[in-house]
Amino acid sequence: MHDIWNPWHGCVKKSEGCLNCYMFFLDRQHGKNGAEIYRVGSNFNYPLQKDKNGHYKIGSGEMIRVCMTSDFFLPQADAWRNEAWQIINQRSDVIFMLLTKRPERVKDCLPENWGNGWENVFFNVTCENQKRADERIPIMLALPFKHKGIFAAPFIGPLSLKKYLPSGQIRQVVAGGENYDGARPLHYEWVKDLYDECVAFNIRFCFMETGTNFVKDGKTYHISSKTRQSVQAFKSGLQHDGRPIDFKLKPLAQLSLFRPIPYEKKFKPFCAQCGGQMICNGCSFCKVCPNDQNGFS
Repeated sequence: MHDIWNPWHGCVKKSEGCLNCYMFFLDRQHGKNGAEIYRVGSNFNYPLQKDKNGHYKIGSGEMIRVCMTSDFFLPQADAWRNEAWQIINQRSDVIFMLLTKRPERVKDCLPENWGNGWENVFFNVTCENQKRADERIPIMLALPFKHKGIFAAPFIGPLSLKKYLPSGQIRQVVAGGENYDGARPLHYEWVKDLYDECVAFNIRFCFMETGTNFVKDGKTYHISSKTRQSVQAFKSGLQHDGRPIDFKLKPLAQLSLFRPIPYEKKFKPFCAQCGGQMICNGCSFCKVCPNDQNGFS
């Protein structure tokens, strides 16, 4: 996908949310071991790569998800992280979304010129249940980041953020169920309660997908298609725009040389019913989606 940057691959399972990790599942499908951690040489400098016309492959203003097959703050990646920070700093015109289950390591892993934080970094922690929220969010709130968010994904237990939302630091909450081997159920009531809390504080809330096993009104729905999961999440009505997140991005120092093209989100017709559109980077037109107008299988 064009909006993902994986400078390294592989991870160490950290908590109960990792039990059915999709990366480990997909690696097994290809005969690989997800616990093998390595630097991805061909992809490490992806934010600096250009197309045949000399334009950056990642446009100005685009949001890039970082380390979706690992953890940016993984101890095994300490030797590579400073170089990754340099790339993030160099592309000050791009938003880099970091997601971690290891906020306790972050303070000691920030670059020397970090100061109070960089405008182009969107820091998120995973809170799969109340236990992990109470463990990770207080650490996150004490860290120097300009923009902060929560991922309740995989959402595997009841979760309340009422005591953290008044801080004003949490700008976005994303919820989604679990998939692949042994997917644990997501209950509609958990999502609705979290949605109501975010609406009360006008914080962006995105219910991006139901997961494979979704429970509503005492009935369990087995939804194997991820496209259908997103559609059902959208139909639930549990989406809230909230206050805009203002990323004060800076132009590249080499602007006069490289002329990065401003990124414009583009969507296909069936994207209108996708639960994740609110946080989506737009369609990459990779031809993976169905060809029919509805786009749903």
